[in-house]
Amino acid sequence: MIKVVYDRIPDKVNAARDMVGRPLTLAEKILYSHLSEKKVSTVYTRGDTYVDFSPDRVALQDATAQMALLQFMMSGRNKVAVPSTVHCDHLIQAKQDGRTDLAQALDVNTEVYDFLESVSNKYGLGFWKPGAGIIHQVILGMVAIGVGGADAVDVMAGMPWELKLPKLIGVNLSGEMSGWTSSKDVILKVAGILTVKGGTDAIIEYFGDGANKLSCTGKGTICNMGAEIGATTSLFGYDTHMEKYLKATNREAVADLANGIAEHLRADDEVNNNPEHFYDEVIDINLSELEPHLNGPFTPDKATPISAMAAAAEENGWPTEIKVGLIGSCTNSSYEDISRSVSIARQAVEKGLKTKADFTITPGSEQVRYTIERDGFIDTFEALGARVFANACGPCIGQWSRSGAEKEEKNTIVHSFNRNFAKRADGNPNTHAFVGSPELVTALAIAGNLTFNPVTDILTNENGNEIIFDAPSGDDLPIDGFDVIDLGYQEPVENGAKVDVVVNPNSERLALLIPFEPWDGKNITGMKILIKAKGKCTTDHISMAGPWLRYRGPLDNISNNLLTGAMNYFNGKTNLVKNQLNGEYGPVPVIQRDYKNNGIPTIIVGDENYGEGSSREHAAMEPRFLGVRAVLVRSFARIHETNLKKQGMLALTFADKTDYDKILEDDTLDFIDLDQFSIGQPLALGVIHTDGSSDTIYCNHTYNDTQIEWFKAGSALNLIRSQEI
Repeated sequence: MIKVVYDRIPDKVNAARDMVGRPLTLAEKILYSHLSEKKVSTVYTRGDTYVDFSPDRVALQDATAQMALLQFMMSGRNKVAVPSTVHCDHLIQAKQDGRTDLAQALDVNTEVYDFLESVSNKYGLGFWKPGAGIIHQVILGMVAIGVGGADAVDVMAGMPWELKLPKLIGVNLSGEMSGWTSSKDVILKVAGILTVKGGTDAIIEYFGDGANKLSCTGKGTICNMGAEIGATTSLFGYDTHMEKYLKATNREAVADLANGIAEHLRADDEVNNNPEHFYDEVIDINLSELEPHLNGPFTPDKATPISAMAAAAEENGWPTEIKVGLIGSCTNSSYEDISRSVSIARQAVEKGLKTKADFTITPGSEQVRYTIERDGFIDTFEALGARVFANACGPCIGQWSRSGAEKEEKNTIVHSFNRNFAKRADGNPNTHAFVGSPELVTALAIAGNLTFNPVTDILTNENGNEIIFDAPSGDDLPIDGFDVIDLGYQEPVENGAKVDVVVNPNSERLALLIPFEPWDGKNITGMKILIKAKGKCTTDHISMAGPWLRYRGPLDNISNNLLTGAMNYFNGKTNLVKNQLNGEYGPVPVIQRDYKNNGIPTIIVGDENYGEGSSREHAAMEPRFLGVRAVLVRSFARIHETNLKKQGMLALTFADKTDYDKILEDDTLDFIDLDQFSIGQPLALGVIHTDGSSDTIYCNHTYNDTQIEWFKAGSALNLIRSQEI
């Protein structure tokens, strides 16, 4: 597959350059070489034009793969059209240690794992078994765009995949990192600049002399966390560090292919020399001046240099005693990350220091885990008192059985993950989570205090000796090479037609899907407000992970967590909304089921960047399943807006954002001109207040002709099925 892709890139890039009439960025080279049309015939407008692409492959993680593959089974296809894989990384709960937790997951999730394995065999998907590693760590080095399952189904079914052509943000890296500064600090700095929505509908492209000095996995860390600023994806140009990584992971043939077209795997020289002429926005960061950062709490874009943390903690009243330090996960579990962290742990052990906070390590893959065990890293961590969890997402996605979290005590944790929303890691809304590099988190876990600055501060061991850490050091790749006995990958069987996929009709974990009803062509009237969400409302708030991951298969069960984390504007509480049918207050899912049972359409009202966070389409499927007809917000996160469209819902934004304030708790809402739904035309929404007065609110949308057909058909999948028939 890779050779076929690389063979076609030079001609397609040259054709795109001729058509556009100027030098190209790396993002443009990749996008134009993956157009679904055979020849480049159009110059597309960034941030405006919807474009059909032909992605090379699809990767699914086990929690969302359940729903994606249940949808694919309804598509009428016998085999996936592009190379596709399932990665079992989300359903392993971190509690004791890797071996124990993996055994428990295999027992508890047998039904789901068997389903995923059988579906993979039947339809030709590769299967990465539980314990193999995290999807981000196993898959590296491409324009990797997060999508919902319905988008993945389109590609697996052999259909073009639609995306609004992203804008381009260039990040010019100069200088060179040293001391405690790491690649993690680059993205933490960028997050502080752009905020959680500054990269929405944009690709972040890093370049400059400083970029060429970052390791391959360091670049991976930066790109992996780009989702936290809303970016469509993030990119670095191909360089010698990537070549070295490919060869170190037994992919010499891929390195040779990449070397053969290297000029097409990086931006044209003119772009790097005059970036302001080619990017929509340019950010300059001098790595020589960059210092270690901690971002948080409760949002990954609240960036604080470690030198300013003591003052910030005092000013904001953050608890400074660190209860737990956690390193690893998808963002920071490479060999380099662990080797730099263990250099700090080794100093602590040798100098008589112990961690004052609990300390855990989550390896990103079995290959990394096996190699760091061989090289003695795990022994060092355990000598410090750390626990090593399974090769899985674990605490990063709320799969953490943290003792005492149910008490909801105010506390602080530090981790090297990417997200730190309220309740994200342990379900406790009062856990203040701060994001930093693995080596910084290691030092802070030893110190046990948020105000500790390892660059300047001194610790005292049990003998009263003063200790100051040397700066972290480590190898980007193992000197003795990577080693592993079993990667955990399983090829699909040759003849999937003979494989039976069985779903128990009485299962609590899986359920076959029933198509959503199509639109009846009439205005939707008499809508009640399910909730007017106040402030940040991520996909975690809409459809929590953690213990709910076990119900990602059956829509009816998972829908019992709908919007339970969202704050109700009218009372400042979570999971407590008014039922307009009887005036009583109750949990969001319970109230919505009552509306559904009584045939009452509803609407969700939201604030800025509604649906930021992960790609989980359950946050769109749950309200659709329970009868919500529309979501009206000040602004959307990209993936969630698309997911709502795919499921046949109305994803709308206020034409005037101040109209958010006009919507009252007991209002009834009527669409006035939905029967004239068309491209670029706002929809009028009548808002009827209980005092007899009314307002008309205009709602913008970004639907194109195809997406309007999704709405009319009841969902994108319904449209695919009708076309197949």
